[in-house]
Amino acid sequence: MASLLFRLEGPMQSWGTQSRFTMRETGLEPSKSGVIGLLCAALGKPREESEADAARWPSLESLASLGFAVRVDRPGRVERDYHTAGGSHHKGERYGVIRADGRSSTPVVSNRYYLADASFLAGLDGDLSLLECLAAALKSPVWPIYLGRKSFVPSCPAFLDDGLTERSLAEALTDYPWTARNRGEAIRARRDGLKLTVVADATLFPEAGGGGGDIRHDVPLSFAERRFGTRAVVTRTVDISPERIRGD
Repeated sequence: MASLLFRLEGPMQSWGTQSRFTMRETGLEPSKSGVIGLLCAALGKPREESEADAARWPSLESLASLGFAVRVDRPGRVERDYHTAGGSHHKGERYGVIRADGRSSTPVVSNRYYLADASFLAGLDGDLSLLECLAAALKSPVWPIYLGRKSFVPSCPAFLDDGLTERSLAEALTDYPWTARNRGEAIRARRDGLKLTVVADATLFPEAGGGGGDIRHDVPLSFAERRFGTRAVVTRTVDISPERIRGD
């Protein structure tokens, strides 16, 4: 088994798993379905799967079976966008959004939540050859990748030069350096100690014993049909040693 780490950081990101119609929520950390979708974009893998494509791309089943965890390096803050669509005029004609009843003149209002200024260290656990394929895709993506919504682009590359390792994912997330935004922040973190939250598949932390976890409905079964399964997750705190704090 091996692990692959990559960076998910940007001014705006949104990882909704229960969004419906005019209310678009976001989770507090990247969802597994959102990250697998990002990887599919990097691979150039379409939503629809066929037997003819089996030799060209990893199957969605193999991607979804990878162990998944996220280290919250910066939680960011939840913000809200207020959107309206329709209810205006275009070339003298009333413009609106077509609804189920056929009316199109009434504007549609939506609230869309997102995370501002968040940074995550995401990790996958699984077969080395598959992770090598994903690392190559992140380094040179076929399609543009985005952080949950197409307008939310990363502020730094997702690919990490030292992100692929044969260590366990729990060890990799604990030992990977944390970067402060300035020298003062780095000094304070070393002085006061740094604890970061890790949200991971329960199977990656056997000591959890199947208890004390949470259930997430974000395992992609079919992107074409928008079908998802569930997984058990646990939340843990890891200590980052002073020598692994960067920023001066």
